[in-house]
Amino acid sequence: MATGPEQVFKEDLLEVAARVRKGLEAEITESTEELAPREETAGRIGRAALKERAGVLEAGVRGLEKLAAGRGGDVDEDEDFGVEAIVLLEGRPAILVQGQDFASPPGDWALLEGLRPGIRESIARVGRVEVTGLAELDWLGTGFLVSPFAVMTNRHVAAEFTRADGEGGFTFRHGMGARVDTAEELGAAADDDSFEFDVTEVIGIHPDVDMALLRVSPSTRGGGVLPTPLAVAGDAPAELAGRPVYVVGYPAADGRRNEPEAMSRIFMDIYNVKRLQPGTATGLVPDGAGSTMTHDCSTLGGNSGSPVFDLADHRVLGLHFGGRFRSGNFAVPLFQLTDDPLLARAEVNWV
Repeated sequence: MATGPEQVFKEDLLEVAARVRKGLEAEITESTEELAPREETAGRIGRAALKERAGVLEAGVRGLEKLAAGRGGDVDEDEDFGVEAIVLLEGRPAILVQGQDFASPPGDWALLEGLRPGIRESIARVGRVEVTGLAELDWLGTGFLVSPFAVMTNRHVAAEFTRADGEGGFTFRHGMGARVDTAEELGAAADDDSFEFDVTEVIGIHPDVDMALLRVSPSTRGGGVLPTPLAVAGDAPAELAGRPVYVVGYPAADGRRNEPEAMSRIFMDIYNVKRLQPGTATGLVPDGAGSTMTHDCSTLGGNSGSPVFDLADHRVLGLHFGGRFRSGNFAVPLFQLTDDPLLARAEVNWV
């Protein structure tokens, strides 16, 4: 996490510490009921995970109290890790999505409650990019609906199942196919195809930025209809740095880029399902002929291809494509591509 607790939390750090400690007291409760053997085993696993996370957060509370007292130099390694865990869980959370809705947000992000209808509309238009014909993986990243027939994702996601056709375009690799599933939530029915859309054509892969556009149609299995597309920002916001934003996507366990132990403790080993990830835009960084948008939402590997939404009006500001642990996250600033011919061919819904 690139943003420190002093920048993340609007309230006093002692108030954050007190709130986290109060939450821990309510969370860690031991059941006295007799359980069936299988349930008892699952319960022990669940309680063990909660106990481990509680230890991390308790250390984080001590770290916050030291920071609030101006004793940052006294924060030890465990307390520093705990502070980071609190920032990720409360300041930059990854909120589970179920039933195309999101769980009550913690701390400062309680403001999302008042924006729930608009966020739900965003959630319904984001899906997991799934593939057939790839032995080692059955899904690759995230995509979102940007026109009546087109989904946007990353070039490095689409590259796994597409190839150049020799005529200036792109097609599917032999024996492979793709679909976009806008459900894939924790606890969702595995056989529910009503939220699936088939990828029928590769509209194009951008030559300069990490972007691909795919034509989709309602799945013959599910029989659903495509929702109206998301609004994509046709102009830059007046103030980008510090602007509240949110990402919707499918964070996956990613030991290549993140610290595996940290991710396991913080995300409780619940990966590959849809989450709402609020945070802030942190600016634009020059990148060759253009710019890269930066943000501090808690994204992981499976978020490749996620939309970065403006919290104020729910327009898509950017296409998330990567990040560095303890450094920051990067997105293509879509408002700089309104005249791009590939996006014109996809009939992107500029607003």
